[in-house]
Amino acid sequence: MGETVAGLRDELRRLIAEEVPADYLGAFTDDPSDLAVAQRFCRVLADRGLLCAAWPEEFGGRGAPVWEQTAVREEMWAHHEPRGAQYMGVNWVGPTIMRHGTPEQQHKHLPPIARGEVIWCQGFSEPDSGSDLASLRTAARRDGDGWRISGQKIWTSYATMAQWCFLLARTSPRERKQQGLTVFLVPMSDPGIQVRPIRSMLGPHHLNEVFLDGVRATEADVLGRVDEGWSVVGEVLAFERVGIARYARCERLLRSAPEVLESHWESLPAELRGRWARALTRARRARLLAYQVVSLQSAGRVAPGDAAAYRIAVTRLDQESAAVLTELAAFATGDGDRVRRFRRAVDDHWRYANAATVASGSIEIQKILLARSLLGRPRRTGEAA
Repeated sequence: MGETVAGLRDELRRLIAEEVPADYLGAFTDDPSDLAVAQRFCRVLADRGLLCAAWPEEFGGRGAPVWEQTAVREEMWAHHEPRGAQYMGVNWVGPTIMRHGTPEQQHKHLPPIARGEVIWCQGFSEPDSGSDLASLRTAARRDGDGWRISGQKIWTSYATMAQWCFLLARTSPRERKQQGLTVFLVPMSDPGIQVRPIRSMLGPHHLNEVFLDGVRATEADVLGRVDEGWSVVGEVLAFERVGIARYARCERLLRSAPEVLESHWESLPAELRGRWARALTRARRARLLAYQVVSLQSAGRVAPGDAAAYRIAVTRLDQESAAVLTELAAFATGDGDRVRRFRRAVDDHWRYANAATVASGSIEIQKILLARSLLGRPRRTGEAA
């Protein structure tokens, strides 16, 4: 397996060098050509069976071992995610539909994801229910043989470009707020959906408000059982939190610093080089934690405590490495392409790292999940994940 994965990494790096511009820093910039690069590259990966390599063949994959998909994930994130928003569909929307979807939903949604043809967004957070997701107010009311959904979502990444939304809404009042929730697969083209971008230092497309006014949904749009969406969401969050290989980009940038600084490296303050070494060590530790969770998930076990431990480690790594790299970039003098690209990549990494403690679940919530796991307290039915 080791030689196979190593060969796969070589192939991925060759494809990136051939298909992705050297200055590429992600799909979600003010330049529309960056998104076009990502969409085109997804099709390149799909044509080679690499976009969803570990998916079963019946769903558009090639049944590769999960470690090959992990290698794809790492190489993509290390090189500024040239799949664009496709990682969302590949990492957790698709696998969740495989586990909980009807045959009709699987046939409808999985092949387009595997071909890199569709972008998904996530309708979870709301203005008054961020970390406390179960307190959401978006409601789905019975309307004949379906539902009408009304409410508001916020911080919805990629909503301006997505074709589908993985939407959580309340379908009935219950004693515990985690009960009575349902997942809907909703087309973003519905006339009842309005998207308003939120400008931020992360750039366009990342953050949006989504308003839902009488959005129509049918039984065919329900994922899993009505009123039991919280159990689906628990799996989603575990897959999502390990699905982005942030450690791979941290390690790549840290490893490149001595090569970029060249002769300046030896004259750096010893304290700064020590912090660089510690950050590199922690990047490798985060990688091992990710591998532990991947192994559990591949065996059919989704462990919230293990996913939380990884999330805490990689979040701290994001911010620690960003601080170290920012100081190192100040010593990178000259105006050559390599220096300029390094400084731009570090600046991009710093901006994302500042949002790391709240993205995909706040760090405080992750600590609660980890504490519960370590203390061995069983979670009561319907209790918040």
